[in-house]
Amino acid sequence: MTDRLDPSASRQPENHAAEAFAVPEPIRDDGSGATDTGPRDVMRDRENPDMLVPPVTDNGLIPNLKFSFSDTHMQLNQGGWSREITIRELPIATTLAGVNMRLTPGGVRELHWHQQAEWSFMISGKARITAVDQDGRNFIADVGVGDLWYFPPGIPHSIQGLEEGCEFLLVFDDGHFSDLNTLSISDWFAHTPKEVLSANFGVPRKAFDHIPGKQVYIYQDRVPGPIASQKVTSPYGEIPVSFKHSLLAQQPIRTPGGTVRIADSSNFPIAKTIAAALVEIKPGAMREMHWHPNNDEWQYYLSGKGRMTVFAGGGVARTFNVRAGDVGYVPFAYGHYVQNTGDRSIWFLEMFRSDRFADVSLNQWMALTPRELVQDNLHVGPLLMDALRKQKWPVVEYDRPVKPHS
Repeated sequence: MTDRLDPSASRQPENHAAEAFAVPEPIRDDGSGATDTGPRDVMRDRENPDMLVPPVTDNGLIPNLKFSFSDTHMQLNQGGWSREITIRELPIATTLAGVNMRLTPGGVRELHWHQQAEWSFMISGKARITAVDQDGRNFIADVGVGDLWYFPPGIPHSIQGLEEGCEFLLVFDDGHFSDLNTLSISDWFAHTPKEVLSANFGVPRKAFDHIPGKQVYIYQDRVPGPIASQKVTSPYGEIPVSFKHSLLAQQPIRTPGGTVRIADSSNFPIAKTIAAALVEIKPGAMREMHWHPNNDEWQYYLSGKGRMTVFAGGGVARTFNVRAGDVGYVPFAYGHYVQNTGDRSIWFLEMFRSDRFADVSLNQWMALTPRELVQDNLHVGPLLMDALRKQKWPVVEYDRPVKPHS
């Protein structure tokens, strides 16, 4: 998995068959702490070693910055399922909310629209998306692994699984959002008198004898035919700015430690309120120490496992263990880094309620600041100063500093 995301990676556990099962204890190497005699969840403690025994540099109080989709409610329907992480599950996450959804072959997320913008990343399989804008221009496209789509607020749309079904992440630009509280066509029909429907569409009341009595949300249908067979010609033409973007088709930023692909309004013009980066961190590498000057960061981990440390100033820092299926969150301008602690690449998404992706590199900042000022501030010498880089490397290796290749 060098430059291509393996869609099955998030379902493959790390290979630790050779490891003997050990019961971790909250005891640091220097003897701090004591055994935990229980009751306790040993498996959870094994998944979170740096929360059970925090690095000695952790200090102070930072609220919880991680929540797993595995701990959420599953909404099961004929045709698929969904689960969500909102401000309800992760109270610190005020800027964005996320929905993980699966559709069967032919399964449909019904015709609907939102007060919020919808951004999506296709994790596995393929789907067909449709939309119509306020000027009567329509859009239909098939999306596959690594593709994005973005629907502005108020734009009606649908999603349908193709031959193999699909699974995807939806992100909305409001932490209070819930996908179970959206504006759906079936819900509106069910709560409109039939005489009003009859008058609106100019047909007899009997045309509505079998409409659903409540919101359908997700339902099972037939797998649609080729996209050409579903084309509907609008007298106003097609939507001029595409709602789709092929993120994996982009040439990544490459460093020895991994890759980064950025999608924001500069290369995905319709995405006005959500910017993102798809990051790969190879084994033995880390997302460098940095922060974001534009907004909070909402993360989704697609594969692998690692640790994220967040620095809040005032002597406060906290470390969280992260793995596939987790959502992480970093408040605005907090310094942070992510280390790969596993034996294969971490792939994760960095998301921002912004039209552009922006980050500040600690290494680059120091390299572009007068040398004497940095030395005197930190009491460091040539060993560090000569290693600083004026070029930003988003992902770095732990050990050997070598030049990135294009």
